[in-house]
Amino acid sequence: MATISGNTPIVVLIVAHQHLHTPMYFFLGNLSCLETCYTTTILFQMLASLLTGDRTISVSGSITQLYFSGSLAGTEFCLLAAMSYDRYLAICKPLHYSTLMNTRFCLHLAAGSWLNGFLDLTIFILFLSQLIFCGPNEIDYFYYDPIPLIEHSCSDTHMVILGDFILACVFTRPPFLLTLTSYKCIIATILRIPSTTGRQKAFSTCSSHLIVVTIFYGTLMIVYLLPKHDTLRDLNKVLSLCYTVLTPLLNPIIYSLRNREVKEALSKAVSKCGFHKKHAETLR
Repeated sequence: MATISGNTPIVVLIVAHQHLHTPMYFFLGNLSCLETCYTTTILFQMLASLLTGDRTISVSGSITQLYFSGSLAGTEFCLLAAMSYDRYLAICKPLHYSTLMNTRFCLHLAAGSWLNGFLDLTIFILFLSQLIFCGPNEIDYFYYDPIPLIEHSCSDTHMVILGDFILACVFTRPPFLLTLTSYKCIIATILRIPSTTGRQKAFSTCSSHLIVVTIFYGTLMIVYLLPKHDTLRDLNKVLSLCYTVLTPLLNPIIYSLRNREVKEALSKAVSKCGFHKKHAETLR
């Protein structure tokens, strides 16, 4: 509830307020929309299982959840990369920013991010659907991740695992490298600014995004690079909650509550609602 009620107003504010119609807030609106969808894809099923005690799901149901959660996660990789590139242009090439990051280019980046995420998982699901799952199985996980699901197949899974690796290299690696390269250039540019005030001002424009990127990629890399030992299984599950639950929850706080323009827009929206409510009561 906190995640949805935090991210949805951001989308509404960005659409409703003209002064927020900039590339940075356009990508933020896309990210907030994505986080809302991502949360509903995973958490509703998880909460229903915890509350009712019924933790069963069909193979088709688990693959469907994997498709949407995986597609949205892939889209997030690309959106974070697009946002880092936006900050790179704003800090490293400020004179060319408005020309390079125009409306058409922003639309292409956003559309490409969504298309990339869903295309990746569509290809992977075509591989996964060829596997045979024999009888009821228990998956020791909060949600349906590719590797635990593949491990429970009674078919030969080598081609699917190889396909998953190739798809990750093609669709996931480039956004990660773009994000890494963008921040390498951003940090180098900020360090070359002579005044302390100038460095602080430049860093403040990308600090929120850097925090989210660090949490998202940091926990993701730890989860997938940790040795697959039984002793680390519980730690692995807890860390996986960071990028599935914590990042969407913190997104409105990190991006918006620390941002003056969004706080002003939110304050105006609240005061406007209060005025209309007071006016309606007066008329009544």
